[in-house]
Amino acid sequence: MEKLGDGIFPDEVVMQILARLPVKSLFRSKTVCKLWYKLTFDKYFIQLYNDVSRKNPMILVEISDSLLECKSSLICVDNLRGVFEFSLNFLNDRVKVRASCNGLLCCSSIPDMGVYYVCNPVTREFRLLPKSRERPVTRFYPDGEATLVGLACDPAFQKFNVVLAGSHRTFGHRPDGKFICLVFDSELNKWRKLISFQDEHFTHMNKNQVVFVNNALHWLTVSSSYILVLDLSCDIWKKMSLPYDPIYGAGNRTYLLELDGCLSVIQISEAWMIIWVLKDYWKDEWSVVDKVSLRCIRGMVPGIFPISQTSEYVFLATHKQVLVYHRRSQVWKEMYSVKYSSTLPLWFSAHAYRSTMFSCN
Repeated sequence: MEKLGDGIFPDEVVMQILARLPVKSLFRSKTVCKLWYKLTFDKYFIQLYNDVSRKNPMILVEISDSLLECKSSLICVDNLRGVFEFSLNFLNDRVKVRASCNGLLCCSSIPDMGVYYVCNPVTREFRLLPKSRERPVTRFYPDGEATLVGLACDPAFQKFNVVLAGSHRTFGHRPDGKFICLVFDSELNKWRKLISFQDEHFTHMNKNQVVFVNNALHWLTVSSSYILVLDLSCDIWKKMSLPYDPIYGAGNRTYLLELDGCLSVIQISEAWMIIWVLKDYWKDEWSVVDKVSLRCIRGMVPGIFPISQTSEYVFLATHKQVLVYHRRSQVWKEMYSVKYSSTLPLWFSAHAYRSTMFSCN
C-alpha cells in the first residue's frame, strides 16, 4: 500500500491530522495527491472524521436584521475556530432550519409550504424530499405546519429519517383528536404514515431541541413532566420519565440535550444549572454529572437557554449573546454578541450542529 505521507509520519498519524481539518480545508487538500483525494471516499476515514467531529459540537444561529425584516443570515459558533458565516444559498430557496442532527439540516421552504430539504451545508449536498400523498387531503392543525419536525441521521449506516408530526384535521373539517405522523425513509425515498391519539403541547424551545439517540427521537413536553419518544425501529410513541419530579414556579426550567451520545436533561433554577445524563437507556438510570453555580451571571439567568454541550463545555444563548461555559476551568466566555437590533432573540433560532462528511444522497 502506498504511503499517505512522506515517510516521516505513519499513515494513522496523517489520517488523524486530516480528520481534524474543517471539511472545506479537507476538500482543498484532496488536490495534494491521489491518495489524499481517495481518503474522502474511504469508509474508515469517513467514520474517523465523524467520530472526531462528534467531540467538537457547534451551534448554528439565524441572525435577522430588524431594519431589513426579509434579510437574515446564518452564523456558526465553534469553540475552537470562533465565529464564521454560514450559507444555504446552494438550495436556491428561502428556507428556515427546522431540525439538525449529526451534521445534516432539515429545512422548510418559506414561500412554498410543505417543501422540505435535507442538506449538508459543508459539502453543499442536498436532497429535495418528495411530497407526501397525504398533503392534499390532510392538514396539520392549527396553521397547516407540522408541530414537530425531527431529523434522525445514523452516520454508521449513512441513512436518515425526517419526521413531521402534529394534530390532524381533514380538509374542511375541525380537528378530530388524531395525532398524525409522517416519516420519510431516505433508503426507500418515500413517506410512511402513523396515526395515534396524543394531546401534547410544546414550547418553541421544545420543538427545536429534539434529540436523536438509540434510534429514537425525543421531545420535552411543555409541562416538562415527561419526554415524548418516537421509536423509529418500531414506529411507536412512548413516554419517558424525567430524573426528578417537575418543579414548577418562577425561575425553574428544564431543557433536553445530548451529551456524548446519551440523552441529557439540564435543569436551570435561579442559582444553579444541574446536568443529568441517562447512563443506562434501557434501565432508565439517570445520574447527575455536573452542578454549575450561576451566581456570576445572575442577571442573565432568566434569559439563558442551553443549546449544545460536551463533557468539556456547554453552549448557551441569550437574546443577543452566545456564551460558552468551560466545565473544567469553571469559566464563562462570550463567543458572539449581536451588534445591532435583532427582530428575534438568538436562542429562538439556535440549533446544535457539528461538521460531518455525512452524505444526504
